[in-house]
Amino acid sequence: MKRLFPLLCCLLTLSLLGQSEPPSTQPQASPQSADSDLEKQLQRARQTLNDWPNLARYHDADQNTPPPAAGENRVVFMGDSITDGWGKGQAEFFPGKPYINRGISGQTTPQMLIRFRPDVIALKPKVVVTLAGTNDLAGNTGPETLDNIEDNLTSMSELAKANGIRVVLSSVMPVCDALGPHTARRPPQQIVALNQWIKSYAAKNGFVYLDYYSAMVDNSGLLKTDLTKDCLHPNDAGYRVMAPLAERAVAEALKK
Repeated sequence: MKRLFPLLCCLLTLSLLGQSEPPSTQPQASPQSADSDLEKQLQRARQTLNDWPNLARYHDADQNTPPPAAGENRVVFMGDSITDGWGKGQAEFFPGKPYINRGISGQTTPQMLIRFRPDVIALKPKVVVTLAGTNDLAGNTGPETLDNIEDNLTSMSELAKANGIRVVLSSVMPVCDALGPHTARRPPQQIVALNQWIKSYAAKNGFVYLDYYSAMVDNSGLLKTDLTKDCLHPNDAGYRVMAPLAERAVAEALKK
């Protein structure tokens, strides 16, 4: 037995060495770079733990937003990075319109539901345009079923209706893989299924369905590459396609 022990140790060592690449073939990050990346991750983790729905993001802006003027058709756009990024490029966010952007990058419907009252209801808009669900499918805040997403969209819509706010529900945007891998985390068939539910739910409840999907999808069911910068987010051309669709949906909602 004593003779076997050194042999077993030797075999275990060789096995472990065989599972790793030679040091010369592995990319080496500098200690400073590794420390910087770790610090950024820790900062994001602290922020998430301290304010999971990111209520702080628009707190001051909400507090400083005056009530709507008489006759003002105020609209709040609630969403994730697709909404958050609207107006940060050359495609402007509805210049001259009393429209308020309340998108937050990376967010899911449970996070939006928590901040719906301060970021939407408290601003007293006539219309809310909600675009959400793609990050839920990707599991950004943990696994979710389509039922979970639908429940959260229902709750936000019911809150809006109870407060006299007209509801526009947007379709989830298609994705693609040509400029970055996205279909694995956001399966196109799930996007289609969720959009079918959103359209049906909107029709049954007298809400407006805003169909971005049909204008942005190609013949293979993927996001048109000329309308996106990374196969997930619209580029300026994409936002220019979306803007008139949103305007028509808002106009329709105001007539209800």
